Amino acid sequence: MKIRIRDNSIRLRLTRGEVDMLHRTGEVTATTGFPGGRAFRYSLESSPASVNPAAFYSDNEIRVRLPETVVLAWATTEQVSVEGEQVLDDGNKLGLLVEKDFACLAPRDGEDESDMYAHPNAAGEGC
Repeated sequence: MKIRIRDNSIRLRLTRGEVDMLHRTGEVTATTGFPGGRAFRYSLESSPASVNPAAFYSDNEIRVRLPETVVLAWATTEQVSVEGEQVLDDGNKLGLLVEKDFACLAPRDGEDESDMYAHPNAAGEGC
């Protein structure tokens, strides 16, 4: 799972295996280690109690939560992304975007794209 944070937006991209894991187990988690034994975690979870996409932050972890029905529809169809918006305490909004990760159109050295979704613009070329 990849994370991109820019200002008040969080974007997660998941491979086929990660989308399947989210669908089967209800959660996908990733960790980035730092010196001193510290770690930053981020996770995506499916919740039957959720109505809208939402994000939470505590103890060096970002948790993005999606409604279970949304995850089911996204994981079992050609739907590419799930979007949401969350109002913050100061009135600003936090944008949330969860996407299926596509293989690049041009191969890149050192990138394993075997578990990524076929790029829709690849026209069957198998990038």
